[in-house]
Amino acid sequence: MASFIVEGGHQLHGEITPQGAKNEALQVICATLLTNEEVVIDNVPNILDVNNLIDLLKRMGVEVKQLSKDSYSFCANNIDYDYTQSQDFVKRCGALRGSVMLIGPLLARFGKAIVPTPGGDKIGRRRLDTHLNGIIKLGGDLEFDAEKQLFSLCAKKLKGSYLLLDEASVTGTANLIMTAVFAEGETTIFNAACEPYVEQLTKMLVRMGAQIEGIGSNLLCIKGVKQLFGCSHTLLPDMIEIGSFIGIAAMTGSEITIKNASLNDLGIIPQTFSRLGITVEQKGEDILVPKHEKYTIESFLDGSILTIADAPWPGLTPDLLSVLLVLATKAEGCVLIHQKMFESRLFFVDKLIDMGAQIILCDPHRATVIGMGDRFKLKGMTMTSPDIRAGISLLIAAMGAEGKSEIHNIEQIDRGYEDIDIRLNKLGARIKRV
Repeated sequence: MASFIVEGGHQLHGEITPQGAKNEALQVICATLLTNEEVVIDNVPNILDVNNLIDLLKRMGVEVKQLSKDSYSFCANNIDYDYTQSQDFVKRCGALRGSVMLIGPLLARFGKAIVPTPGGDKIGRRRLDTHLNGIIKLGGDLEFDAEKQLFSLCAKKLKGSYLLLDEASVTGTANLIMTAVFAEGETTIFNAACEPYVEQLTKMLVRMGAQIEGIGSNLLCIKGVKQLFGCSHTLLPDMIEIGSFIGIAAMTGSEITIKNASLNDLGIIPQTFSRLGITVEQKGEDILVPKHEKYTIESFLDGSILTIADAPWPGLTPDLLSVLLVLATKAEGCVLIHQKMFESRLFFVDKLIDMGAQIILCDPHRATVIGMGDRFKLKGMTMTSPDIRAGISLLIAAMGAEGKSEIHNIEQIDRGYEDIDIRLNKLGARIKRV
């Protein structure tokens, strides 16, 4: 197990470029299984979750070539389907949440798929009902082995259907899109997730020959086709990493430039940071986060305490709530952070309380932060990263704290952030990996 030793209190200067989007990468890499032709994907991040998925595809028989530092080609012309029924496959899928999006391509192309109960972050219940109920409506048959905690799906013939999703699940929407591209007739998906990652997936599938209408909306119409072809695709910059960099700049009182940030694809994120007093400036394709002397949390127009909550796109992504919570400790004022989706994601705040933050954990979903501004600074301490987003948030807190902090289990951070210590140290941070 690796750790970070962080010396807090150092201002950062310079430019940093965000990696390719992790969540998009997991979707489009799974989609390469839908064709026996070559698919080239650029701007692929070098992070554990993506690397583990690529390794899993190699074991399945996909021919994978690394064309450059962040460019790969995939050719699923000779899949070892027997491996996808093996214990090794099940074990590896169980440790990787993104592997759930293999269900759609495997079922659509081969008529069978198995999947264990989800792995990944320990942030609360992560059910598969949206995925599985939709696949059943498309003609799939489902069996569940309670002893092995294993779902088995098969479909002799997939047929288009009307799907009204019970939640706007990103991975559920992606899975159902990839299942429906080969289903006979027309499939309508209503209440579909419409995050930029899903939009990117649908655009890639259209370039491969799929027929999809309503791209970018929550109502998708998919007409089944017989075959998909190869294509090239470039990932968007990772909006969560961009939000994390904004948070790092604000927490350390720094001015940094985020290169090639694709501001138009960030949605409500910049506006949400501004409600904590943190402004960003657009410089062409880049974002400048200027140094602020202080940050003041807004109130609602009637004077009541500000609430920041996650919501399906174009609402605020839940992956940034942990970062915003940390930043609120440095600002002046009060804010209620409401994490609606996962009931265990706010449990890391006890570490912030130990560092001196004024936070009331109301229940598993809500925390009230009393920002003390410059009147008080967090103090360094030893802590453990429970998941990707809490991990980066603890790192941000440590960078803004007085003294040294030690963060254990940083493999969780590595799952979502490429060489984060090296990149931040180039800007003036003091982070040592041990």
